[in-house]
Amino acid sequence: MADKTKDKKKEPKMILEREYIVPLRSEWLKVAKHKRANKAMKALKQFMVRNMKIYDRDLRRIKIDQILNNEMRFRGMKKPLSKVKVKAQKFDDETVRVFLVDVPDHVKFARIREEKLKSKVEKAVKEEKKGKEEEKASSVSKKTEDSKDAEKAAEAKEKEETSKDETMKIAKEYAKEQKHVSKPQGSVEKSFQTKKAQKGR
Repeated sequence: MADKTKDKKKEPKMILEREYIVPLRSEWLKVAKHKRANKAMKALKQFMVRNMKIYDRDLRRIKIDQILNNEMRFRGMKKPLSKVKVKAQKFDDETVRVFLVDVPDHVKFARIREEKLKSKVEKAVKEEKKGKEEEKASSVSKKTEDSKDAEKAAEAKEKEETSKDETMKIAKEYAKEQKHVSKPQGSVEKSFQTKKAQKGR
């Protein structure tokens, strides 16, 4: 039952669809120049509420398309469109979606470009997933071979480490022995003479 309610929420039924030419100039001339685009958007929403029969006059139920929003503000905040042709769709959950009827060419091309990029990205993601799944499947079969190779490599490393430790121990013992061995008599006299000679200078 929860799935059915989710499906209903995802896809509400369209009740009504109409096209309008909405006059905006008379509304945005009433406010300061820097607020004109915002007033034009509000005037569009008020027009839709009035004409699409939303009885509680709630402006939050009007959803304006991104392309329409961009087109309204295209020339800046001070110079919005004076009138715009829109298509309005009313749904059974009392929301109204408003779309621009005459979409400019540059927007169409940009939309097509975005769709191509999305499809390329999705294909790449799918290929990566397939590659990972194949690697997992092949790695399961290779695990037995890899585990044997890994054990051999680990044993070889242990042998190298033990041999290194043994050579270090032998070197330390040899160094200790060399410390305790007395130096030959001639080398001590030579070092004493060189020190005496350096003091005399």
